[in-house]
Amino acid sequence: MLPLVRRRVGVPLPIAVAAAVAAPFGMAVAVPRSRARDAAVYGLQMWAYVVMHELPYEDPERLERRALVGYPIRFDRAVFRCAPTVVLQRALARPGTTTVFDHALVYAHWAWFVQPHLAAAWILWRHPRRFPRAATMICAVFDIGLVGYFVVPTAPPWWAAEQGLIPGMRRIMAEVGERVWGRLWSPLYGFLGGNPLAAMPSLHFATSVMAARMLAETGRAAGAAGWAYAGVLGFALVYLGEHYVVDLVAGAALAESVRRLGPRFAPALEAGAAGVRTLARSAA
Repeated sequence: MLPLVRRRVGVPLPIAVAAAVAAPFGMAVAVPRSRARDAAVYGLQMWAYVVMHELPYEDPERLERRALVGYPIRFDRAVFRCAPTVVLQRALARPGTTTVFDHALVYAHWAWFVQPHLAAAWILWRHPRRFPRAATMICAVFDIGLVGYFVVPTAPPWWAAEQGLIPGMRRIMAEVGERVWGRLWSPLYGFLGGNPLAAMPSLHFATSVMAARMLAETGRAAGAAGWAYAGVLGFALVYLGEHYVVDLVAGAALAESVRRLGPRFAPALEAGAAGVRTLARSAA
């Protein structure tokens, strides 16, 4: 959606990207530090992610030619001897209709659009000293995951099924979406879908895992809630045909790598933060 708007307005791609990336830094320099400023910087960082996330799909036909389809299917056959999504749907779904179980899992999937950010907001509210670390970790997972979408654009299971490569698979999320939203489903999905050929790694799962990690650092109850959601989401993503198991494995590995290696980059990040503070004092 955003790239299409950019083309209609006539803004050159480099300028649009530079503006999106520069926005959080500009906010950090121009506005004194406060909870509201921290929340705004986080929001602008996620806006930059949305812009970058959609860029590979600016030319859908070109991306479809580049998209990798076969290796996740071969992984499933080598590890599971089957397509896990098809097995789960045969066991739990009802042919020709959608069930309460289907709806519950789809709603859990849709909740991801706010879940990592609600986790960050809760930490900012209840544990403001922990917010910089939590926000940095969550945003790092989002941003680093983008590399995979550019380098190894991978089609999700439902797309492969539409090409006849995974017989017997349904896209239950679309079925539920059409039932719930009716005529609004197509434009709504077109707006929120962004880049449908962005399955590797699963940032749905990666960011929910990182959010669970950050919540667990604040207390057992918050951590349990975070991990419960991550577990439900992981199952839903496979059952609904939105991701392969290997996508989830890669997403979990990404989140854990960021968490473990993050402290090594802390000095560089602190130096950058000091530079921002210096610029902010100069601007003031």
